Amino acid sequence: QVLLKSDAPTGDVLLDETLRHIKATESAETVQTWIELLTGETWNPFKLQYQLRNVRERLAKALVEKGILTTEKQNFLLFDMTTHPVSNASEKQRLVKKLQESVLERWVNDPQRMERRTLALLVLAHASDVLENVFASLADDKYDVAMNRTKDLLDMDPEVEAAKARGTEMIWAVLAAFNK
Repeated sequence: QVLLKSDAPTGDVLLDETLRHIKATESAETVQTWIELLTGETWNPFKLQYQLRNVRERLAKALVEKGILTTEKQNFLLFDMTTHPVSNASEKQRLVKKLQESVLERWVNDPQRMERRTLALLVLAHASDVLENVFASLADDKYDVAMNRTKDLLDMDPEVEAAKARGTEMIWAVLAAFNK
């Protein structure tokens, strides 16, 4: 269950709104429930007040403002749709390179010693089903090493790792929620 330790503003609109929702709940909710609520994937009419509105659009807009994405209108048969292709390929490459290096060159074989942001990126890349794309540009032998290492990491028992963790409990809880 998610318990709020601090409701101090973070300076990020979506995070601050999320904190307000978590604070306003009458009983503690599970990570799985919060993922469903915050992504708008819940159908529970009693929990609709805790949903974040237009999350994907707001995230895309923030990335457009940072210069990472751009906004385009594309015609799909009869419909015009707004898309957000990457406009800053160097930022994407920086993240890909960071993940590749963390799994190949700076591999510590212990999630407790991994940088939290790197662990979170690996979990989110896995949950978003783009992890293979991150390693696709590698030579075959390095690709196999990277995929095996991340598979070993992602196959760890999230409850056991969260119990050992200092500051990564939520990352493991998110992995457990996506593995269900």
